[in-house]
Amino acid sequence: MEVAAGTRLSRYEIRSLLGKGGMGEVYLAHDTQLNRAVALKILPSSLASDKERMQRFAQEARATSGLNHPNILTIYEIGEVAGTNFIACELVDGITLRQLINDHALTLPLKIDVGVQICSALSVAHAAGIVHRDIKPENIMVRTDGYVKVLDFGIAKLTEKRIDRTPSDPQASTVPQLDTNAGVVMGTLTYMSPEQARGLEVDARTDIWSSGAVLYETVTGRVAFTGTTPSDVVASILERDPVPLVRVAPEVPYELERIVSKSLAKDREERYQTTKDLLIDLRRLKRNLEIDVERERAGEWSADTKLRTDPEQALTGDQSLRQVSWSRYIVRQLKRHKRLALSLLLALIAAISIFKSFSSSSSISSIAVLPFLTTGSDLDIEYIGSGISENIINRFAGLPGLRVVPLSMVSHYKGQEVDSIKVGKELGVEAVLTGRVFKKDDALIVKVDLVHVTAEKQLLVKSYSRTSSDVLGGAAIAAMQEDISKQVFEELRSKLTAEH
Repeated sequence: MEVAAGTRLSRYEIRSLLGKGGMGEVYLAHDTQLNRAVALKILPSSLASDKERMQRFAQEARATSGLNHPNILTIYEIGEVAGTNFIACELVDGITLRQLINDHALTLPLKIDVGVQICSALSVAHAAGIVHRDIKPENIMVRTDGYVKVLDFGIAKLTEKRIDRTPSDPQASTVPQLDTNAGVVMGTLTYMSPEQARGLEVDARTDIWSSGAVLYETVTGRVAFTGTTPSDVVASILERDPVPLVRVAPEVPYELERIVSKSLAKDREERYQTTKDLLIDLRRLKRNLEIDVERERAGEWSADTKLRTDPEQALTGDQSLRQVSWSRYIVRQLKRHKRLALSLLLALIAAISIFKSFSSSSSISSIAVLPFLTTGSDLDIEYIGSGISENIINRFAGLPGLRVVPLSMVSHYKGQEVDSIKVGKELGVEAVLTGRVFKKDDALIVKVDLVHVTAEKQLLVKSYSRTSSDVLGGAAIAAMQEDISKQVFEELRSKLTAEH
């Protein structure tokens, strides 16, 4: 039964019910001693006699109160009054990630930021020997200021972790742990790892799987593993991969597809081995997206071009870029200075004439690298193609004097047969690099094609090949991507930057 408003538990006065879950009821309460609002989690009296449930309830308090991190719910106190057990914790001013997903309220950068904050919290918990085991959108809240809070360590498992009391103390011991019996399934089915769904021993990599499933759903708006019955869901988790991110959300960068796919590897040995490694990759991706935005804000790319080539991404950029593009600014200034405008126009005509005369022999100062086309339904080939094109973009971006169109502005060309010259003119670049990845017999072929847009001529066509046995497994794929990207980069650098 619900606890009535006005009921006092120690120094806390119940105000209203906030929600119910498998581990108890959560109330809005007032701390009469410190004069603040708190969330009070109460284990129903009908379950107080359940020794295992009581152990897990106390374990939640011990596990969470030992963690001090801005992305983890702060525990104030654990107590008991007349047989009623409670945990007092901070009251989060925000909404659940589930609500944000349902409302489609997050942009891609914010979705990635949510993933970063979740992994940041779990990294600290895992370092303390705590596995959450129930990461899901309902257990994640986003405050109004953007901070993410991970809730409910109610079924967390304290892994055995040796504590040395003092260097000379022979009484060093292990932290007591409450473990589930073999074959007992705990957590929320949709977000369970394969080992968890089978009732096997779990570790931090189970939280990595669940985080990948949550990130997939946050980005796409759809659950990664589904079924009409619980057995169907388990079968999906154990036997099937989710629909690739790029098919559900074509605008997402390849790197995010790789991160999610690695997090959801069914064999935990092929997953990220630590949450810290997952966190590093997510932070790097977030930083790369921020760099693209900063380039746009600096005027490196025309807002008109961005709106024309990628209107979806343009909506997540700076408002000033959408409202006042560089081209509009120039037109406004020319209207104010008509004589200057005439002089500039004549100079521009002369410059264009000179440029056309020497363009075939001049170095290239701007390039767009389009997502490589792939043949067949093999997901590894798709990963290889996307990874190579993204790697080449990153390499060229480091060259001084060469403007490289960011990945976010070319991602919508993924899977399309294009006219390189037409695309180059749309993007305002002098060169376009396209590629194709396909299998032939036992060989994997990567073919690249560089076209000079202004001169309307082909500068380079080259193929690279590897045997299929060379690219088995994630590490080998990454090594091959790096190797071919480096070869393409070295081959093209002299052609692109001869005068830089």
